[in-house]
Amino acid sequence: AGGAEIVRLGTDQDPRYSAIVVHRGTVYLTGQVSFAADDARGQAIDIFNKIDTMLAQAGTDKTKLLTAMIWVKDMKTDFAPMNEEWNAWIDPNNKPTRACVESPLARESLRVEVQVTAAVGDDFNAPRSARL
Repeated sequence: AGGAEIVRLGTDQDPRYSAIVVHRGTVYLTGQVSFAADDARGQAIDIFNKIDTMLAQAGTDKTKLLTAMIWVKDMKTDFAPMNEEWNAWIDPNNKPTRACVESPLARESLRVEVQVTAAVGDDFNAPRSARL
């Protein structure tokens, strides 16, 4: 088992997915959205705060981001404010690869969705109940 162990966290949030999966030193987060604001800027701020919290649960942080996938509802109105918040949030010395596309999102009110993958330190120690 050892390095092949898969740890799944947040499995009780939705019957369709785990919120966080850690495997072989990599943490995968489910796509994050926000209902806390009506605009792309407010949603992005909330999403980045959620990602910080989730990364901490997995024993890592945004300095260890490997890649990010971003969906915006409307490139003309949502990209610039989301991108300004991304630039304010991201560690300028540890930028991940990134893609950003325009796409319809799961709910009409959503303007932004962000999914990230990050490296996890060797000292990651998940609760025994989350280990598979």
